[in-house]
Amino acid sequence: MDDGMGLRERKKLETRQALSMAALRLAVERGLDNVLVEDIAAAAGVSPRTFNNYFSSKAEAIASRHVDRGRRLADQVRRRPMTESVWESILEAALAQFGNGDPVPDPDWAAGVRLMTSEPALIGEFLKASSMIELELAEAIAERTRTNVKADIYPRLVAASVGAAIEVATDRWLTADPPVPLGSLVREALTQVAAGLPEPSTT
Repeated sequence: MDDGMGLRERKKLETRQALSMAALRLAVERGLDNVLVEDIAAAAGVSPRTFNNYFSSKAEAIASRHVDRGRRLADQVRRRPMTESVWESILEAALAQFGNGDPVPDPDWAAGVRLMTSEPALIGEFLKASSMIELELAEAIAERTRTNVKADIYPRLVAASVGAAIEVATDRWLTADPPVPLGSLVREALTQVAAGLPEPSTT
């Protein structure tokens, strides 16, 4: 699909992603405190100066993968047909992001998620990234619902609910035994939220 990127923009994106992947991989292997910016730059095949052009810290580099995925989700919500309801659009956009994964989490990816949610130096950056993503998704929702992201509760409330649903689904995916596809968990979580979280049947 044509994403509208020129060669220069695509190259910058590839460099950003390579640095983020290198930072995450090295932090998982060595521990965050034992990784230098110079190590990350060398692993990505660029100079430390190039790293500093993209990121202000190791934590920001690692969290950028989370930011990029959230931005893609918001962009896909914007691209969905206007004939869909907002929740239909959110579900389809989320499944495009999470619906094609292997039932068994990639060990490196799983280790990276655990690192981001347990390493004190990364938790703050992860929360900052989540807040940024929530706002971008809220803006996409506001566009679809003709609401105002600053004046109306609805777009921010929906975006926060979506983020929580995906977080819960991801956590369940990482610990499920036997394994369960992430896409099915995301679908279940978002469907329940969209339905108003009805109480589970006891019969």
